[in-house]
Amino acid sequence: MNIKERPRLHLKITPFELMFNGMTLILFIGSIIYLLFVWGTLPSEVPAHYNATGEVDRWGSKWEMIILPIIAAILWIGMTILEKYPHVFNYMNLKKDNIRGQYLNARRMLNVLKNTITLIFAYMNWKDVQIALGHDDALGVWFTPVFFLLLFVPMGYYIIKSFQIKK
Repeated sequence: MNIKERPRLHLKITPFELMFNGMTLILFIGSIIYLLFVWGTLPSEVPAHYNATGEVDRWGSKWEMIILPIIAAILWIGMTILEKYPHVFNYMNLKKDNIRGQYLNARRMLNVLKNTITLIFAYMNWKDVQIALGHDDALGVWFTPVFFLLLFVPMGYYIIKSFQIKK
């Protein structure tokens, strides 16, 4: 179905999406408040980059610590706006009889990815502070595989589900 032919449906936010958005915002704002609370105790150099095994491989100014929250906020807001326009997404098997189901499925996938990415950024913000204060020394070797699992497992789930949606 051509993108110009797709109907624009008003789909109410589901309880799951509402709950996940709320939980994510609370934790994300909490991570920003925590950063502001400890700002004065942070050393002048803090972790600025990690290698694939989660070890710090570059130290930078503590002002670099505001980059992750800014990126996370921009992504969260942008993806929240995009959730309102599921008719512009790319679909593999969109038909007139499954439009509502496909739109909801695609929007849920975007919601899960948006919130997961924001929570990962909030965690990294917290972990940066812990490392900067000397309470820890790395993200850990498990961080990279868990990061990819948290992104690709939901994507795989919702892509498979899109093929199962009949009506």
